[in-house]
Amino acid sequence: MNRDTLIGFVLIGIVLIGFSWWNQPSEEQIEQYQRQQDSIAAMQKDVEVKAQMAEAERKAKAEEAAMNDSSALFFQALQGGEAQEVVLKNDKLQLTFSTKGGTLSKAVILGFEDKDSAQDVTLFDGKDQQMTFMLSGKNDNIVSKDMYFAPSKVTDRTVTMTAQARNGGNITLNYELGDDYMLHFSLVANGLSGQFAPNYQQLDVNWKSRARQQEKGFTFENRYSTLTYKEKGGGTHYLNETSDATETLSEERLDWVAFKNQFFSAVLISKDDFGPYAVLRSTPQEKGTGYLKNYEATLNTKFDPKGVNASEFEMYIGPNDFRLIKAVEEQSRFDKDLDLEQLVYLGWPLFRIINRWFTIYVFDWLTSWGFSMGIVLILITLLLKGITFPMVKKSYMSSAKMRVLKPKLEEATKQYDKPEDQMKKQQAMMQLYSQYGVSPLSGCLPMLIQMPIWIAMFNFVPNAIQLRRESFLWIDDLSTYDPIVEWNTNIWGIGDHLSLTCILFCVANILYSYMTMRQQRDQMVGQQAEQMKMMQWMMYLMPIMFFFMFNDYSAGLNFYYFISLFFSAAIMWVLRKTTNDEKLLAMLEARYKENKNNPKKQSGLAARLEAMQKQAEELQRQRLNQQRK
Repeated sequence: MNRDTLIGFVLIGIVLIGFSWWNQPSEEQIEQYQRQQDSIAAMQKDVEVKAQMAEAERKAKAEEAAMNDSSALFFQALQGGEAQEVVLKNDKLQLTFSTKGGTLSKAVILGFEDKDSAQDVTLFDGKDQQMTFMLSGKNDNIVSKDMYFAPSKVTDRTVTMTAQARNGGNITLNYELGDDYMLHFSLVANGLSGQFAPNYQQLDVNWKSRARQQEKGFTFENRYSTLTYKEKGGGTHYLNETSDATETLSEERLDWVAFKNQFFSAVLISKDDFGPYAVLRSTPQEKGTGYLKNYEATLNTKFDPKGVNASEFEMYIGPNDFRLIKAVEEQSRFDKDLDLEQLVYLGWPLFRIINRWFTIYVFDWLTSWGFSMGIVLILITLLLKGITFPMVKKSYMSSAKMRVLKPKLEEATKQYDKPEDQMKKQQAMMQLYSQYGVSPLSGCLPMLIQMPIWIAMFNFVPNAIQLRRESFLWIDDLSTYDPIVEWNTNIWGIGDHLSLTCILFCVANILYSYMTMRQQRDQMVGQQAEQMKMMQWMMYLMPIMFFFMFNDYSAGLNFYYFISLFFSAAIMWVLRKTTNDEKLLAMLEARYKENKNNPKKQSGLAARLEAMQKQAEELQRQRLNQQRK
């Protein structure tokens, strides 16, 4: 680009900037434009509000006309008067039914404190819950929520709700509360077969509920509250916990649908399955509203218009306790493998196996001795450390062998300092490792051994209802965070509190990372040691990242991680203090002499790595020869 061209571009730029500045609107023009926009927006909003009011008024008039239509099949039921309440109760559950709609309107789980320390947990009440049964007749659509039912056969455990039709028929709902947390009920149409099409066999069910916040920690509880469902003959699935989610199932048949909180659930089960069409929705609510999510399930199931066979259902309404749910499931009358214990999420298959066949049994065994939950977590940690100690010790000794061999490795590989000699350097190191009988990867095993257990406990502890409302030391509730400082505003990444167990966990993580990094640094040679200096800063940043992740998590989980890391650091410190480097080096020298006298002898992972490197080097050499040809 010559000077004239450059000057031309500069002048064009000056003209464009000047023109833009000259034509920019004044402050008065900007204010006038903003007022116009605000006026337009207000007019649009007014139009929308009026349209919504008109639509609501139109629907209300249509419903009123339907209810006042004296020719309607259930005219008398639609004009039934004021709603009444009927209460069924056992030692575990109190259920309230409304004669308006004839369905369950309130559920109180007895014996569990709510977040405000009230004696019982109200899972939902009338303003939060609605279940509607719908039938499509030849002339009328029968919608249960619009009808008033007459209660009869009322006892502490049973009630029958009946809506009379003008032709002498009726819709009947029969409810029976079991001994624990299972409600059995059915819907049957009597004397109405002529009101439906000949091939009509479908009952539509619309179930809505608002999940109340039952725990102190909104964010943490919301993460473990989700709409869950089980496919017939298949596994369980759940909707996204953190965002609006809608699942349309067009072919699958479902055994049950659950509106799940962290520690309590309401599960609707159908004897004849739901489907093949279902729409499931979950909508998260804002913090401070007192609710976690809005749930909605639109389902259908089998219906007999002749009234010979009832449409049968069951509801599990109770705590998400793995053992308890398995026991209550046996009370089901449907002879189906419901797998309701899947409501207690125990992790992916590997971690679920660890929790299902180890953690739960150990947890129950230790709990049976009467230990507090904090002591149980400590004892589980000690037991796991005892089980993994032989592998951890073997791994540590492998690292110690590499540490005492470091001077010899540096001496043997000092001639390979150039970048192009790194493969030769690695090959020489592998050869020495093989001759001394040392595996260079064994030092990574302590963390690899612990990771499955850590992840298993990550899934187990937040779902262990046994920790709910359990105190230990300074912790009031092991199932939620333990704040040492709280404030009213929400700070991004931190929230509105500082959790003490989270801070202890992060400090223990820094200590353990320091010891691990020092151990690895002491065994590395040359460029590896330099790279390790850069990596150690990343390792020290991880506890800070964990703080932002775990500050909202349960004190029980953070406490377990703190204790686990503390004992891991203590074990590493004891092993370091009890390892005699001179004796260890002498043992390695003896093994080296033995292998040197028998050069064909190869041992361990080091030998396999050396063979793999030689094979890779040979392939690279052959490739270069082919390129030259």
